[in-house]
Amino acid sequence: MQSDAPQPTIHWVSPLPPAQTDIAHYTARILPALSTRAEVILWTDAPDWDLRLERYCTVKRFDPDTVLPRDFTAARRGTGPEMLFVHIGNSWVYHAGLMRLVQRMPAIVVLHDLAIQELMIEAVEYEQWEAPAYLAGMEKWYGAEGLATAQACLSKDEKGAAISARMPGFELVLDKARAVLTHTRVARDAVTARLPHLPCPLLALPFEVGPAPAAQPPRSGPLRLLQFGWIGPNRRLEQVLEVLARMPADFDYRLDVMGKIWNPDIIHAKLADLDLGARVRLHGFVPEPVLDDALRQADLVLNLRHPSMGEASGSQLRIWNAGAASAVTREGWYADLPDDVAYAIDLEDEAAQLEALFMTLAADRSQTQGIRRAGRAFFEAHHAPDTYADAIVALAHDTAKGANQTLTRGSTQRLHAQGSFTALAQTRLDAL
Repeated sequence: MQSDAPQPTIHWVSPLPPAQTDIAHYTARILPALSTRAEVILWTDAPDWDLRLERYCTVKRFDPDTVLPRDFTAARRGTGPEMLFVHIGNSWVYHAGLMRLVQRMPAIVVLHDLAIQELMIEAVEYEQWEAPAYLAGMEKWYGAEGLATAQACLSKDEKGAAISARMPGFELVLDKARAVLTHTRVARDAVTARLPHLPCPLLALPFEVGPAPAAQPPRSGPLRLLQFGWIGPNRRLEQVLEVLARMPADFDYRLDVMGKIWNPDIIHAKLADLDLGARVRLHGFVPEPVLDDALRQADLVLNLRHPSMGEASGSQLRIWNAGAASAVTREGWYADLPDDVAYAIDLEDEAAQLEALFMTLAADRSQTQGIRRAGRAFFEAHHAPDTYADAIVALAHDTAKGANQTLTRGSTQRLHAQGSFTALAQTRLDAL
């Protein structure tokens, strides 16, 4: 903690609880640590928020299309510099307005997803962004092919998810960025390759470390499988259902799916076609205590993803915090994980490896104990909020070096983050 330095004002523009996105929960999780190190002001374009956030800081509502730098500065509280952090994920519901904001106002962009094509395409579809701006950005960054592909996406001849690997789209929200904060090596390397002049620090995604989970005694009965979170096509739920449909007749299991599904009709139809309705339950969004209890009770949590969107997994941190065992796709951020903290599944052999894992655990559930312990230990060592909050404050200070101290006077200047932040940002990352 930087007790000898003036406290900065950090304008934190993010989805907030009760928004059903882990980015909102991430903000709530780090707020206790961050608010002791800086004067934090939360900004939201949503009509309401969890009032418990106001125990730690001020919460203000804003219009992303009309707010000006002076509006942020007028709310300033700290004695040090002020800095604007804007969070970008891949859901148009929560990030369309924030995307428009960073395209007209300099900020530190916290890039939670590299692949934001679905955000941009759906923002146009739901009239939250103008098509000409999307088309111009795609042409600027990807040339004539980018323009043609963007036009195909808007006409629904092409899907955003299908083009995300070769045209992820993150560049379109970074034209005015002062720096980009990332949570994975994949994201950092991609941003640096495309925008080498732009400071792009890397920090391990934080999660509040809860009490050590109680040891799980061996259980009998159905193998308890769980999948949760925002479940888009890349979360492999359809493929998991196909594997379960091919399991032997005496394989006893239950799969609980907790969270929003991108298209529930597709999954309901799949369950009917595969005759899995009696073993698979779709719960929809559930409160965090319900989810955490389900994680503690699960024999295996399915956290598969392809394509990876270049994101770190708040879901995986929640799994480790609960002391649960999980299966992940060996891709993106997950490919950098140690071998003993999760069951790594190779995409090219996904079905066979999942089938073998299910059969192994059905025969002996005690085999997950080593994975559970190693995952929890890795989580405790690398993802505590205090280290993250220290680095955020250092970034705010270093960003302001050489620039004016207010957003109203310094909004046109590029920043060059260095010094104390660099040291903090590297803390414990070499082991990741």
